[in-house]
Amino acid sequence: MRDDDTSPISASEAKVLFADWRGAPALVLAVSGGPDSVAMMWLASRWRRALPRGPRLVAVTVDHGLRAASAREAREVKRLARALEIEHRTVRWTGTKPARGIPAAAREARYRLLAQAARSLGATHILTAHTSDDQAETLLMRLLRGSGIAGLAAMARESGREDVVLARPLLGVAKSRLIATLVKAGIAYADDPTNHDTAFTRPRLRALMPMLAAEGGDARSLARLAARLARANEAVEILTDGAERYLALRRDATPHQAGREFDAAAFAVLPDEIRLRLLMRAINRFGHEGPAELGKVEALLVQLDGCFAQTLAKNGPGPKQIRLKVTLAGALVSVGQGRIRIAGAPPRRRGGGK
Repeated sequence: MRDDDTSPISASEAKVLFADWRGAPALVLAVSGGPDSVAMMWLASRWRRALPRGPRLVAVTVDHGLRAASAREAREVKRLARALEIEHRTVRWTGTKPARGIPAAAREARYRLLAQAARSLGATHILTAHTSDDQAETLLMRLLRGSGIAGLAAMARESGREDVVLARPLLGVAKSRLIATLVKAGIAYADDPTNHDTAFTRPRLRALMPMLAAEGGDARSLARLAARLARANEAVEILTDGAERYLALRRDATPHQAGREFDAAAFAVLPDEIRLRLLMRAINRFGHEGPAELGKVEALLVQLDGCFAQTLAKNGPGPKQIRLKVTLAGALVSVGQGRIRIAGAPPRRRGGGK
């Protein structure tokens, strides 16, 4: 891609952007009506027309019903999709909306509805129009939350969601280039006022970007940092894979005994980041209360290290007779006889009866 952040995206560039999904049977394009997603639909249509054979393209608009203009914007997307010879569907978020946490709830509903549409269409991928600007904002949001390396890697070019894949072909493209593309093509787009509402975190961070850019922290440099962290995260994941294969004492068990067991002495001498990931993987696999929080897994590791230290002081080398039982995210972590075991915890009892 060219370094000029205000240049329109050419047909040859679009060919490169979408090349990874040429062999898919069908692709859902998540198109809200804003500049990023409208530009993605325009570029995808040019790319698809140039192919002798290629995937079926279906633009899907999620109407959250949160603004009076949303239904009209969905109709505008439908008209443009027809002009581009792309199928279009509008899906609606119905039911009671939460009083708080609207952005997170709307995002969850959007991806759920997009996944449902993809399944019904036989699409393997959902293409979203996240840009390098979005990547920079995501990095900042996660940095402020104290995320680990995996979180700071921000958004991946592809990630799994239920039984479909979320793909982000524009992740390395500046938003300004998408707007320039639409201006050159004479295509109108909607401007969602919530994108500028400083009652929400992302617009507040977006408003800070000019000041950060003046200090060298523009969207391009932040997105580059996220890419470097993603590279480091991939390397640590490979090391964790190797450690898991080396440490696992029992990988498969009968259904009522399903769990993971690690040799405690070998576990104790691994780097902290590897140990955290081993614990996180097992807890998330066998727990039943959602993903474990990194901070809580870090606290668990401190407990384990305390047990190891006490055992070494009493019994000499090697944690052999450690005794510990902790429940975290619906998983039971127990330590004894030189082993760390992670399995599903018994369901919590409701009420206060004995």
